[in-house]
Amino acid sequence: MFMGSLGEPDGGWPKKLQEIILRGAKPNRGRPGANLPKVDLEETAAQIEKRIGRRPLHDEVLSYLMYPDVFLKFAKARQSYGDVEVLPTPAFYYGMERGEEIAVELEPGKALVVKFLTVGEPHPDGTRTVFFELNGQPREVSVRDRSLEVKEKPRRKADPGQAGEIGAPIPGVVSTVAAELNQTLKKGDRLLVMEAMKMQSTVYAPVDGKVKELLVQPGQHVEAKDLLLVIE
Repeated sequence: MFMGSLGEPDGGWPKKLQEIILRGAKPNRGRPGANLPKVDLEETAAQIEKRIGRRPLHDEVLSYLMYPDVFLKFAKARQSYGDVEVLPTPAFYYGMERGEEIAVELEPGKALVVKFLTVGEPHPDGTRTVFFELNGQPREVSVRDRSLEVKEKPRRKADPGQAGEIGAPIPGVVSTVAAELNQTLKKGDRLLVMEAMKMQSTVYAPVDGKVKELLVQPGQHVEAKDLLLVIE
């Protein structure tokens, strides 16, 4: 600090105190960081987009430049869990008790009411089904129970930073598979159709390439973000 690496206060540091602390070293002059190499913000944003699978905000580019590893971990957590900042602090840190109800304010005037009901028995893949109510409507979701010994290998998740890794957009059943292993595809070609709650969702190829891995078949149940196929 007394070297001037963080800047100087108005009027500078007390000279005698500065001499004692620096022990003969010469303090820096001028603005800290003035001689740092220039940064191409557009090029940096493009690099980040490849890593996180979406276009970063300007503030996120600056965060990445200052703390690249920390930002990438933060972005990965956001992709996995969403924006947890909206959760009440006690629910975030300690979870909810059975029968407990909380309000999650997404934005001013828009809130979700969540009531935790119960947790189901463990599944062979190390997950449990969590039952809850969302605005009074019954819902359920599968979550990993890290205290369980996994008997079945968990399904791979698609990496959003890899354009060729196709993940399930929703939890549901694969009704038809149009793609074949080693098939050459064009961007926009139909890959497969998923069905959930009597609604169908078609998955299309986001890039040109060849089907390197085909990991699902008709009738198979998948969770959101499960890896369906890989295009090379």
